[in-house]
Amino acid sequence: MTDASAPFELPALADLPEPARRSLAALVGLVSADRSAPSSVRDPDEAWRVHIADSLTGLEFGELASARTIADVGAGAGFPGLVLAAALPDAQVSLVEATRRKCEFMREAIDSAAIANARVVCERSETWAAAEGRESCDAVTARAVGRLSTVAELASPLLVEGGVLLVWKGRRDPDQEAELEGAADRLAMEPAEIRAVGPYAGSRHRHLHLIRKSGPTPDELPRRPGLAKKRPLSG
Repeated sequence: MTDASAPFELPALADLPEPARRSLAALVGLVSADRSAPSSVRDPDEAWRVHIADSLTGLEFGELASARTIADVGAGAGFPGLVLAAALPDAQVSLVEATRRKCEFMREAIDSAAIANARVVCERSETWAAAEGRESCDAVTARAVGRLSTVAELASPLLVEGGVLLVWKGRRDPDQEAELEGAADRLAMEPAEIRAVGPYAGSRHRHLHLIRKSGPTPDELPRRPGLAKKRPLSG
């Protein structure tokens, strides 16, 4: 596994196509103005940093930037999924979220920001992975969802073999990293790289974890909804 400590370069907003910039501006306006938005961020400048810039850091990874099918698991208010969809118009992005209120907000955001290549999947990721979503994604993203091993378990049945999971985390946690290493074979998910993001992040100690699907989906996945969190798989 690679640890990258080199300075992180945020993709410049000016380099994005004009439609993407308009969509991102509309997202910031909606999150800032809509009091029902599932986000505590209301200041537009803070929203650009915490939601937009933080989400764009994922494009530093070529595996995500080149993906054509992406699932954002536990999408919440739509970050990073909506931002990635705006920045990657040739990709199809599924926003997987089980909370109906958040799903309704994301649907409104898709319409308001004119992000035609994003859709909301309003169900548990385990349920979706057992049907339409199974092995359908080149990449899976997750921000503020759970422990590394939990997110890796949720992502594994969604990914094609060789696909990647990119997880937005805060300060590095040796216990979580060891837990993931121990469960790697059972999940068919191999830790590949960790990069420090630095000052662009919504988290003061932001790190991005790249985890690669290393083989066929294990027969036991997906498990029943909630088990990945309650009883994580171990080595």
